[in-house]
Amino acid sequence: MIVVIRPHTPPDQVEAVIREISALGYTPNPIRGEYQTVVAAIGDETTHASLESLNALPQVEQVLRVQKRFKLASRESRRTPTVVHAGGVEIGGDKFVLMAGPCSVESEEQLMATAHAVKAAGAVILRGGAYKPRTSPYEFQGLGPEGLRMLETARAETGLRIITEVLGERDVDLVAGTADILQIGARNAQNFQLLIACARSGKPVLLKRGLSMRVEEWLLAAEYLLAHGNPNVILCERGIRTFETYTRNTLDLAAVAIAKQESHLPVVVDPSQGCGRADLVKVLCRGAAAVGADGLLVEVHPNPAEALSDGQQQLDPAAFEDLVESLRPFVSAAGRTL
Repeated sequence: MIVVIRPHTPPDQVEAVIREISALGYTPNPIRGEYQTVVAAIGDETTHASLESLNALPQVEQVLRVQKRFKLASRESRRTPTVVHAGGVEIGGDKFVLMAGPCSVESEEQLMATAHAVKAAGAVILRGGAYKPRTSPYEFQGLGPEGLRMLETARAETGLRIITEVLGERDVDLVAGTADILQIGARNAQNFQLLIACARSGKPVLLKRGLSMRVEEWLLAAEYLLAHGNPNVILCERGIRTFETYTRNTLDLAAVAIAKQESHLPVVVDPSQGCGRADLVKVLCRGAAAVGADGLLVEVHPNPAEALSDGQQQLDPAAFEDLVESLRPFVSAAGRTL
């Protein structure tokens, strides 16, 4: 880290800062100018206290970081992109991965019809919520363990891998017994104990960006997973809360490009949650492919008008098939294959 001392600070006060840097476990290297001193503090921030506390000293102008706070998620720690393996499916490799399925598992008939349809269109991973976090306590909360059983049946019949959301620490082992990928939703993106529990499950984890998360906070949440021994982390941009009312959320495709630039982790996009409108999903999927996303997480329902949750943003199977066909030139232009 770099500690910048205020101009014209007396030498004894400069020395006081240098002593504090040493006391915090860093090696200070002062660079003295005619009017101002800058101190380069050498040390590992993962094992020592942060020097940002030195901002409390009146003679300190600012403390600057040299390395990223998200060290394990950063490209500084790994130059080559990470490829996550989930039940034989690679996310982050040469293939553009399609994950698709209903917002929530409602019945075996509904789930099986969707699973067969999305597989026929090119999906390799089936999404579906057995547990659903809902804003209102009166809305459909999912089928719980029965939904997990249906997802297992769908995998056995279609060969699709399964991604489903885990809501709390107590459910991690149960959900991990079914899922090939554990999904951490936007509302839980900074539930640090849940992040740690999911990391320790050993299963790949898809981490959605929180509703009001800055990119750095999103990457720091991923850092929790990596720091607790799970290298198989997938980032998911799913839209953030803004002042706009035409869409449910504002899908931030710039964040996808930034995350790909700053981190070695694969990044997928959920356009369904990202806008909350089925009529916009196709164009947002094209944009996601164009900016370098590694895949998509799309909501598909056999009859969206009868969906028990978020029907307005789900595609029917015919629309999903059309979406996949329209994606091919965009995916190809980005150097990927479907």
